Amino acid sequence: MPAQATLGERGQRKPQDGSGASTKKKPKSRKLPLWTKLVTAFGVLLLLVGGGGLVSVKYFLNQLTSNIQTTSSVLDSAGLGNKAVASGKMPDGAMNILMLGLDTRTGWEEKGELSRSDTMMILHITASHDQAYMISIPRDTIVEVPADESLGFRGSTEKINGAYANGSRDGRGWQGGAKLATATVNKLTGIEFDGVVVIDFNGFKGILEAMGGVYMCVDKRMWSSHYIVVDGKVKYAEGADPKSPPKNALWFEKGCRNMKPWEALEFSRLRHSANGDYDRQRHQQQLLRAMMKKATSAGIISNPTKVSKILAAAGTSLKMDTHGVPVTDFIFGMKGLAAGDLIPIKTNGGTFASVQGGEGVNEATQQLFKATAEDKLPAFLGRHPEMLISDPATS
Repeated sequence: MPAQATLGERGQRKPQDGSGASTKKKPKSRKLPLWTKLVTAFGVLLLLVGGGGLVSVKYFLNQLTSNIQTTSSVLDSAGLGNKAVASGKMPDGAMNILMLGLDTRTGWEEKGELSRSDTMMILHITASHDQAYMISIPRDTIVEVPADESLGFRGSTEKINGAYANGSRDGRGWQGGAKLATATVNKLTGIEFDGVVVIDFNGFKGILEAMGGVYMCVDKRMWSSHYIVVDGKVKYAEGADPKSPPKNALWFEKGCRNMKPWEALEFSRLRHSANGDYDRQRHQQQLLRAMMKKATSAGIISNPTKVSKILAAAGTSLKMDTHGVPVTDFIFGMKGLAAGDLIPIKTNGGTFASVQGGEGVNEATQQLFKATAEDKLPAFLGRHPEMLISDPATS
């Protein structure tokens, strides 16, 4: 019988995880970038805001925000922030946040290795701020990366995940990478952004470890290109990326269960299937929803120690451009957003739209981007329900 990713539930030793490889408007805050926290532990904070004392709220807010790296250079210098709203103020209407997930490993910066934004997700929040939509952009999408004199970049046509790498080279760091990635997504979609959030592989690992894992559902049998099974134990396979599963491959079998942190993170990265990166996008969106549910669960809310660890991990993992709005103002404007209101959407019909050199964007996806830019997404999806993704954990 092939090894399964359920090994961790039967008392097997935890493997090396590879981190070494790698409603009504509130007048004060309409926060978007804050969604990033939602992805991690915002559910916890929001409930604390509603039911905890002022002292505890201030304590947890400080713990969350004190370590977050923030800037206003990404959107302002690119001219891509909401042009109808001055820097430092939240828009009255719908908001869009660009979320960039980096596959950055320990030691890469010292070696001069460049990170690519292998996960690019648009978070669209409706004007009522009680509903959010997640749209993943395929990382192999061939796009025009615009020139930027301030970054010394002349422009190129390549896969979209290279935009961040080009912007961050020569020591320009995450601000340069996020700036060029945001300008590229704006050029592709026509969507203006009110915030940008950057989080890396190790960041998600720390948050999941602080949570103690999450409940996930495997909808199809898939194998891991990062882990193998040796003598009944799961081990990280350094540098392994085979095109077909080895004999000792780690398999994720169909079914729902509580996954350990390393399992949940690895499951969100799997893409060896007929649908490739689209399965990975779906799993990533499922992971974000699962993290929100776990953050708002009784086992977390009633345990101040766990809350502290989650918020500490979230704060050190995030880099944000909030368009000049204080991070704490974001938090108090998202009370109406619940885990069940994070609605995942698929692009290109969930299948690879092949073009020379990579992937394209079909007509339906172009219309999806247009509806998002014009804040007509709910009505558009009402006419195109096939673009919605069902969550196997709730369906």
